[in-house]
Amino acid sequence: MELSIDTLSHEHRTVFVLREVEGLSTAETAECLGISEELVKVRLHRAKSRLREHVFARVGKAATEAFEFHASRCDRVVAAVFEKIDPLDADV
Repeated sequence: MELSIDTLSHEHRTVFVLREVEGLSTAETAECLGISEELVKVRLHRAKSRLREHVFARVGKAATEAFEFHASRCDRVVAAVFEKIDPLDADV
């Protein structure tokens, strides 16, 4: 993640670190940098967008495969859970 943050411009990296790493509020960040709160929000949004693009470019296809929905596996898990549930004990 640090490598991705290093790819950000100085302006975007500074806002990202102050807001997301240091936990400053939008107002505190604006005051520290001498810019408007609106500009802080814009820079943070752009920083997050660029980070997302950079991370997905590095991870590539593995990112989409990591979060695939495996219906057959899900069906097996649900079936196993229902096998363990005794419908007569359920408080319905």
